[in-house]
Amino acid sequence: MKALLAQTRSELTLSLRNGEQLLVNVAIPLLLLVFFSAVEVLPIPTGVEKRVDFLAPGIIALAVMSNAMVALAIGTGFERHYKVLKRLGSTPLGRGRWVLAKIGMVKILLILQIALIVITAFLLGWNPGGTPLLAIPAVVLGAFAFGGIGLLMAGTLRGTVTLALANGLYLLLLLLGGMIIPFSEMPGFFGTIGKVLPSGALSEVLQSCLRAGAEPAGSAWVVLGVWAVLAPLAAVKFFRWE
Repeated sequence: MKALLAQTRSELTLSLRNGEQLLVNVAIPLLLLVFFSAVEVLPIPTGVEKRVDFLAPGIIALAVMSNAMVALAIGTGFERHYKVLKRLGSTPLGRGRWVLAKIGMVKILLILQIALIVITAFLLGWNPGGTPLLAIPAVVLGAFAFGGIGLLMAGTLRGTVTLALANGLYLLLLLLGGMIIPFSEMPGFFGTIGKVLPSGALSEVLQSCLRAGAEPAGSAWVVLGVWAVLAPLAAVKFFRWE
């Protein structure tokens, strides 16, 4: 137990010292929330009174994606590249507790990040509606889905390739995921694709949980659940430690 806690603390410290990860995980989501809440640049769904009411759930989804996918993929990818995972696997810590430490680090950062986003959204006048308690299982499913994708990249590609692919995928899923641009404002083809992506499913579910008047997200729950199962299974099957 002591070894697990020590490794979790070490993983957390290393993540907080990584400037690029802090930029992706904290600065960019908060900047998007504040900027697009204040500036009428992007469209919002019909019937939404304040821009922050639409943006806050989407930015929470973005936080889950940036933390569970991008940060985990890049950090793990370079640890694998520099043989850190091989060395950890031969120590008393073991690979099992290393995985638990990684998961623990992601959970702690995600809690802190979502807390910052929620506080900022309230300061901007956010008035959440729907069924907020359902946002908790939605975030958990999203973390499994994006964590699986991140570990799949980190465990099969070189560190530099993982870095480029994770950042590129981050941008693609952000644009097509309905996080800052409503699906209703996208061309039909892009909106259809976006709704079957993990980012689109998570943002649609969070909109239904946290925004009054949002459409039910029954099919989005199914899509999110499928990603939450298949992505980790693929990571487990194809992950190479060296």
